[in-house]
Amino acid sequence: MEEALRDTNPDWTVKEFIDQTVQQIKKDLKDDKVILALSGGVDSSVTAMLLNQAIGANLICIFVDHGLLRKNEFSDVQEMYKELDLNVVGVDAKDYFYEKLAGVTDPEQKRKIIGSGFIDIFQKEANKIKGIKWLAQGTIWPDVAESKTADGKVIKSHHNVGGLPAKMG
Repeated sequence: MEEALRDTNPDWTVKEFIDQTVQQIKKDLKDDKVILALSGGVDSSVTAMLLNQAIGANLICIFVDHGLLRKNEFSDVQEMYKELDLNVVGVDAKDYFYEKLAGVTDPEQKRKIIGSGFIDIFQKEANKIKGIKWLAQGTIWPDVAESKTADGKVIKSHHNVGGLPAKMG
């Protein structure tokens, strides 16, 4: 294995990967509108940037304040997205989440409540936007791998893995 890794000579660059990805997105989506839930984290932000380069204003991002962010994070992240020229709808849903989480102590139950709440808020906001054809999602493989064992037992729920309804409208 070590020898194979030593002999591996990548024939691509990050810039080439980005350029090819953006071109493929343009080709696949054309003038379609896309909606994306932003968390403020790297995964969804990178997804947003790639989509934005490809389709610009046809990308509508939704950033939900669930009340569990760091101090000033909601406003700071929205400002950053604005500087990056992203089309972002900010949603203050703190009270909604505080009510749902009141008295809950089990971490897995909290994760499920937060995941379900995100879907509820996201769907409500998405329904206000006309002409959306695609739902974009930014996640990484560890989120998927950490969610369930090979035999399907839940390890840890992730808000962006496996919780979406079959049809979101």
